Amino acid sequence: MNITLGAVIIDVAELDPESAFWHRLLGGSIAKTATHHFLRIDGFPVFVIQRAPGHVPPKWPEGISQQMHVDLTTDDLAAADRLALEAGARRLQPTDDVTPESRGGGRVYASPAGHPFCLRSA
Repeated sequence: MNITLGAVIIDVAELDPESAFWHRLLGGSIAKTATHHFLRIDGFPVFVIQRAPGHVPPKWPEGISQQMHVDLTTDDLAAADRLALEAGARRLQPTDDVTPESRGGGRVYASPAGHPFCLRSA
């Protein structure tokens, strides 16, 4: 028996800002329904942005648990940092936590709905 990851489900109060953020960051295509946005990206499981009325963003790392966490790898941490911020992310740690030349480091962010994710050097 094989078990594979079929989807990453992200709960949000508002679909459009979150799906636009992940689409801008990762590319791919979006299929929309009234309650779900399906982001399909080559080489990734499906990202499903799911409407969850009353969703409260986590206060991680100091408070409410993460609820979800995505690690993304990049060969250019500085360029990925700029793209993430332009797409609507906010940093959860200062920029001096890792230098762009570092091969093993990463930076921690939150998506527009407050879900934490990391950009790590490949």
